[in-house]
Amino acid sequence: MLYKVGRAKCWKLLGRHSSVTRWSFKLVVVIFTRTDRPLYALTLRLCGIASFALMAALIKLAANSGIHLIELVFWRQVIALPVILSWAMLSGGLARLATKRPLAHAARAGYGLIAMMLSFGGLILLPLAEATTLGFAAPIFAVLLSAVLLKENVGLMRWCAVLAGFTGVVIIAQPGSDAIPLTGALVALGGAFMVALISTQIRDLSQTDTPPVIVFWFCVCSVAVLLVPVTLLFEPYSPREWLLLLGLGLTGTLGQLLITIALRFGQVSSVMTMDYSSLLWAAMYGWLLFDTLPTNTLWLGAPMLIAAGMVIVWRETIIASR
Repeated sequence: MLYKVGRAKCWKLLGRHSSVTRWSFKLVVVIFTRTDRPLYALTLRLCGIASFALMAALIKLAANSGIHLIELVFWRQVIALPVILSWAMLSGGLARLATKRPLAHAARAGYGLIAMMLSFGGLILLPLAEATTLGFAAPIFAVLLSAVLLKENVGLMRWCAVLAGFTGVVIIAQPGSDAIPLTGALVALGGAFMVALISTQIRDLSQTDTPPVIVFWFCVCSVAVLLVPVTLLFEPYSPREWLLLLGLGLTGTLGQLLITIALRFGQVSSVMTMDYSSLLWAAMYGWLLFDTLPTNTLWLGAPMLIAAGMVIVWRETIIASR
């Protein structure tokens, strides 16, 4: 890895390849250098979350124009592949994307596709702010899964956070009322649950493979699975629809890159608190693009859900440091 050697040595090694430019070298160094720069980390995470929020708005616009959910997921993954391949070429060649666990990656891709379908579906069925807020339930589901599947000892504080978080979910969803579509709420919560489930898989895969390898094989498997249905569904896109698809792919990939790099410059407990800024972006895009404003109950339930997630991340960071 580049962070294990000096910059001068890295430059000497990379300089042997005429195709590697100075800016590409700097990009590789930034990605692989481990330093503690909290403000830089927070800024990167904020930019990454802003990019994801824009992607969410583009998904909703694309769906409103008639593009099928399966097509949205397909193009989101296809557009990420050139970025990952470029990273591999800049940092040692395509061999860096090899894996000895293809079956584990296939299983992760299966769960990942379900999670992406549900998350995108929640964005389509619900107002942006509500769909975004219900996605904050992922850390709560992660605690439940760690207790059930991994047999981890969950302390009183995290159980209280889980209870507070689910109370916030009930306040936002308001079962039995027509405040927001119940189907949309269930789909969004299903997406949050799958994200939590995938986190246990990624934790296992991370023991042997780097994040770019995990993302690469997820994209490859996703494209392979979705290629046939997308071919059957395909209808010519208008220039506006192509721009929407290109935009959601690029913003999604950029967001993933930024939030990943941010974790190399700051502590998880502080950096991940920036994720909740997505609610502000979602409320703004919902108002500007779709003429919708968050419900009053969202502003009541969201603080409980956000506080629960922050407590869980804080406690898990303390436990991991022991």
